[in-house]
Amino acid sequence: MINLENRLSTTEASIRDAGLPQPAVVHPLDPLTGDEIRTAASIVRQAVDNPATLRIEIIELLEPARAVVRAFAAGDTIQRQARVNVYRIGSIGVEAFIVSLSDGSVLARTRHATARPTIQLEEFEEIEQAVKRHPDFIAACKRRGIADPEQVCVDPWSAGSLPAADEQDKHISYAFCWHRPTIGENQYAHPIEGLNPVIDIKNLTVLRIEDHGDTPVPAIPANYTEGAYGSPRSDLKPIDVEQPQGVSFSINNRCIQWHDWSIHVGFNAREGLTLHNMSFAGRSVLYRAALAEMVVPYGSPLPNHARKSVFDIGEYGIGKLCNSLALGCDCLGVIHYMDALMSDINGEPMKIDNAICIHEEDDGILWKHYDFRTENTEVRRARRLVISTIATVGNYEYGSYWYFHMDGSIEFEMKATGIINTAACVPGTPQKYGLEVAPGVVGQMHQHLFCAKLDMAIDGDNNSVIECDTIVEPEGPDNPYGNAFYQRETRLSEQCGRPRDPDAERYWKFVSADGRNAMGHPTAYKLESSGAVRSFVRPDSPTGKRMGFTYNQLWITADDAQQRYPAGEFVNQSDGSDGLAVWTKEARSIDGVPLVAWPVFGINHMPRLEDYPVQPVVRTGFKLHPAGFFDRNPALDLPAETNASSCHAAVE
Repeated sequence: MINLENRLSTTEASIRDAGLPQPAVVHPLDPLTGDEIRTAASIVRQAVDNPATLRIEIIELLEPARAVVRAFAAGDTIQRQARVNVYRIGSIGVEAFIVSLSDGSVLARTRHATARPTIQLEEFEEIEQAVKRHPDFIAACKRRGIADPEQVCVDPWSAGSLPAADEQDKHISYAFCWHRPTIGENQYAHPIEGLNPVIDIKNLTVLRIEDHGDTPVPAIPANYTEGAYGSPRSDLKPIDVEQPQGVSFSINNRCIQWHDWSIHVGFNAREGLTLHNMSFAGRSVLYRAALAEMVVPYGSPLPNHARKSVFDIGEYGIGKLCNSLALGCDCLGVIHYMDALMSDINGEPMKIDNAICIHEEDDGILWKHYDFRTENTEVRRARRLVISTIATVGNYEYGSYWYFHMDGSIEFEMKATGIINTAACVPGTPQKYGLEVAPGVVGQMHQHLFCAKLDMAIDGDNNSVIECDTIVEPEGPDNPYGNAFYQRETRLSEQCGRPRDPDAERYWKFVSADGRNAMGHPTAYKLESSGAVRSFVRPDSPTGKRMGFTYNQLWITADDAQQRYPAGEFVNQSDGSDGLAVWTKEARSIDGVPLVAWPVFGINHMPRLEDYPVQPVVRTGFKLHPAGFFDRNPALDLPAETNASSCHAAVE
């Protein structure tokens, strides 16, 4: 799914760590330094035969257990360990190592004989060049009037679980192609319908060039760069965000203090941004939070499109695809950036500058009341802390935004933008599974389904879950006027997946085993599934079996360090035998124990003409609100302020 024609050169030229100063490790959850990445790679190479054929899938911090992190104090000795997944050129299988960075030993070694690793950045260009050299591909392009194969962009999609006979026991990419007649032109305006190379990634060989017909390649340009549609408009005046006295947050290494919030910021190649040890006024709320998986299933049953169901985190790793953010453009205001450091395919450190953006935003009115009897008005303005990243996954951009609010709420918002994935049709023909967004250009129906992993810690690590439904009182003596309704609470006892129920305005409450509020009830936070959507892929289909996590809007599991990703550890060409839908079949208690919440949310994307040639942001996400965590409104101590920069507009 990924076209990195420009991205790879950026990676090689500017994000490779070449002797850069190494950050000091001062906390057990700090990401690996460049030296630690090199050390981990060296340990593994020394432990294997023929290291020259070895490629690195990922090198990341092995996060210590909660108890170890909880017991840590500044100045303590930190015993660092790393996960290292490696694979061989020419054969499938992944070998997973756990190594000690303190003494250089191998602590564990496990071979997964049929696993396929994530498709690596460096492999995108290799795949594209292998395809462009193939005589059948060159001939198929010429038949379509494309004489120069270098004008073709080949996006190496993951292959899903519909393998043909010649794909058995291989790691496959099923590619899609677009024509780019001039440098810088929007390639997605020119889909080459029916031209689908099938590549064995491990050997960089083209198994076959599928050619499904002669649909004309759309020729009308659809660029979106400044000036593509005439002179930019000039009637918009600047909006400047200034903080003349500086920001209200402080950062010590990777720990942010803002308002009453404390947050530790992490990062890895697969999940990208991770957040840890989130507490409000010294009270724990979440131990860890991250976007753990996403899948984008497309709705066309045509033979060359039925395989399009991409797990952008599990099959590629969204961390490696993060943008280097631009001041005053991606993030507006007074900004603090953090870089991201991870391993490349050879075990060398690579760095993305300004990968994480941290800033404050005005957030409107926090609370207000006007007493009409005394004519007294009390109003307080809200602000929020924003921690964000943006990743480019081929045609799409995914902006991950974590918001921390002054009332103790936490919100995750996904902003999806970029370019819809395009196919071609005969201009003017009806489209059942898509919409013709320009003459001959089809935007296919699809979904973006996300799953976050929240390690809950409401006033301590032992929590329980209560499902809350609003119930209409049946007609009768208890409801004589037909207006009665109440909240029914059901305590969940074992691991499970739970559906949304919009008719009952369902939400879930996470309660502390230890904390009590002023009314004697357990302290709690509630999770709202306002961004949830239904999955339309049949659950018993080959694709549906792999995306089992999408068929509930919340999953609850007991904390298990080995259960990290909703669709399983190794997702490429997986069969659905790993992941949330399997784990929750085991009857494990979730009552008064360390537990993990997995909210599922998404976007049901029926393309519009307005989505082309570049899509305005579409939003989804979820919210965690305090629900009896505090004894009263926690924002009563805010000062009454009038913003001195505000003024009347000079408008006739």
